[in-house]
Amino acid sequence: MQHHIGRFVLTGAAILLAISSGFTHAADKIRLAQNLAPISGLAIIAKQKNLFEKYGLDVAVNNFTSGRQALETVLGGGADIATTAEAPITAAALARQKIALLARMEYSDDKTLVNKSAGINSTADLKGKRIGYTVGTGGEIYTLTLLRKAGLTRNDVTLVNLRPQDMVAALSTNSIDAYNTWEPHISNGKKALGDKVRELDTKGVYAETFNLVVTEEYLSKNEKTVTAFLRAILDAERFLKANRDESITIIAAATGMKKEELAEIWNDYIFELVLDERVLSTLKNHAEWRLESGNAPTGATLPDFHKFIFAAPLKQVAPERVKIPGL
Repeated sequence: MQHHIGRFVLTGAAILLAISSGFTHAADKIRLAQNLAPISGLAIIAKQKNLFEKYGLDVAVNNFTSGRQALETVLGGGADIATTAEAPITAAALARQKIALLARMEYSDDKTLVNKSAGINSTADLKGKRIGYTVGTGGEIYTLTLLRKAGLTRNDVTLVNLRPQDMVAALSTNSIDAYNTWEPHISNGKKALGDKVRELDTKGVYAETFNLVVTEEYLSKNEKTVTAFLRAILDAERFLKANRDESITIIAAATGMKKEELAEIWNDYIFELVLDERVLSTLKNHAEWRLESGNAPTGATLPDFHKFIFAAPLKQVAPERVKIPGL
């Protein structure tokens, strides 16, 4: 009898040894479609500091030059989570795509850089000028809002559709007189063109948000995985705020920027994992612009964005971060 008990104890010890040797539950795999820019800073920090692994996740990152490409990849089944601004989200909502916005993780102001030789000293001086902007993005709303505040319309200027990365070259060759976009493309223009350019004071005109989005189907099947992902992003926010210099170093290296150049514009980026009224109002304002400008599917109406914001995962992680009534 003692012989059998001893063998049972040895067998149990062997099982425990096997578990401790690596026979554990495999990490949950996530495919992240990421706009590779400082606005994706929290996701970059989470990846580089191995915070996803802390919560049992194996995150494969596929980088894109825009949030639109990232969200389209998710909608096409090529990725699970996208980092994206409000423009692609409203486009998807108006097209009745089944998307689920999980949280905002950053926002920052759009800006205007002008060629000094064009004689632009205020927003009113934009009249008759050629302005670079990016169609279908928050940059377009910023441009039209900026003109309206200056008492101008799009008919008072010549709008030139450009990718943000092409704007510096266009300004340097005098193909345009000014351009409207987000960082780091304003900072890049200043560095490249020096005293030939100046930034107009347009603070507070329009701030773009940057968000985490999945499909409804993916969320319904993977809520625990999504919740773990948000826990890692929240840890990344805490790290970023406690370790400014190291965070700048990590994000600059990941995005191909010089550390000192990112440091100069660091305070422009407001990093925070949250669902608040800014998220809701930005989506609503962007969707209204799409409908008014005809940049929406035929017959589309203003969506109820409460139906596209899924607060349950963030509530499990940090309920105080959900600040939209009714969610």
